[in-house]
Amino acid sequence: MRERQMLDAAVACFARHGYQAASMDEIAELAGVSKPLVYLYLNSKEDLFTACIRREAHALLAAVAEAVTDTAAPPDERLWAGLLAFFGHAAEHPDAWAVLSRHARTQGEPFATEAFRMRDEITAFVADLIGEAARAAHGPADFVGRDVAALAEALVGSAESLATWANGTPDVTAREAAATLMNFAWSGLGNLMKNERWSPR
Repeated sequence: MRERQMLDAAVACFARHGYQAASMDEIAELAGVSKPLVYLYLNSKEDLFTACIRREAHALLAAVAEAVTDTAAPPDERLWAGLLAFFGHAAEHPDAWAVLSRHARTQGEPFATEAFRMRDEITAFVADLIGEAARAAHGPADFVGRDVAALAEALVGSAESLATWANGTPDVTAREAAATLMNFAWSGLGNLMKNERWSPR
């Protein structure tokens, strides 16, 4: 219970100030505990920040995984469910999203590795869905491997940027953000599944 309170306070503080400027005194005050108790539970500021990243990454991944449990659903419906969960979680936990998407990646190691581990898991999931769609559509033989990996990276990168924009833009809902990306991405993917590729004139 106390550790959760400290992590909650730390996430809020890191989101507001960034890693360097965040104060252990402020974190302790927000958590309603003494500073020595924070150190007793979490050893150091570095360990505390790492624990925040791991907890929030696990929560985001769990939300997405729970949303796509229906493996019998078509790939586009599973992707839609995953995007809704992703944008919904980022919107409901803006401090956590700020820590994961911005602060963890700009502070070097070991924090960046923790953040990119989460990104790699989401990208692998998206790549599996794109691969499933390609196989279901009996797509072209060359639509494998690197094509799937590249599209997954592009989609996840777009989702991350759009989630940050949506969180900072009044009146944009998670559903609207998810629909924007789904329309943008899946329409293009649908054409790829039919081997209709754009090429420069």
